[in-house]
Amino acid sequence: MNIKFLSDPLTKFFYMVNGGIHTIIPNNDLSYGLAIIVFTIIVRIILLPLSVKQLRSTAKMGAIQPEMKKVQAKYKSDPQKAQQEVMKLYKENGVNPMGGCLPMIVQMPILFSLYYVFQNINMQGAGFIHIWIPDLTKADPLYILPILSTVTTYFSSKLMQPPSTDGSQSKQTSTMNTAMAVFMGFMSLKFKSALVLYWVTNNLIQIVQTIVINKIEFSKKSDEVVVNKK
Repeated sequence: MNIKFLSDPLTKFFYMVNGGIHTIIPNNDLSYGLAIIVFTIIVRIILLPLSVKQLRSTAKMGAIQPEMKKVQAKYKSDPQKAQQEVMKLYKENGVNPMGGCLPMIVQMPILFSLYYVFQNINMQGAGFIHIWIPDLTKADPLYILPILSTVTTYFSSKLMQPPSTDGSQSKQTSTMNTAMAVFMGFMSLKFKSALVLYWVTNNLIQIVQTIVINKIEFSKKSDEVVVNKK
């Protein structure tokens, strides 16, 4: 995968962020870690419109669950017709059932690019809260970041999971979320702490965004949902 077109500007941008923080806090054991956190926050702000759109779609999907159940019960003997009516219900309410995958798809190229960014940036020996992470260019010796990576990946994915009336599908999605969280935790054992710190910070921001937006969306009146009268 050729991601130089993305890693080069991200490297320059990180140097700019780190330079600004280092001017205020000229301590490498704090400035680099804080730069990664601030860098992550800025990236999340840039991606905020996409996240809001996806989370609103997920919230709407939760709101139309009663209507979906009615449709599935009405056309129980005709699965194809039921699927058509469910898709129609999605369209009428502006719901994208595949919307939950989009933020992750966007995040993956950024994550891969940051792998090369932190490979090329010279922060040898720079830690973060030194008794915890003595060197950001190495894996976390206390395994705190890999654990946080696993936990935050799971809850971030679970909160973004569109609700479903299909029990088997819901169970399958939950299993995939668990597998993804375990995979990211395992990879975090090998990745540089700098990259894992970015991922954990990103997940924490995503969790807060999801909770806030879901609370706002589910507080809206139920009459905003288009009722399928067929």
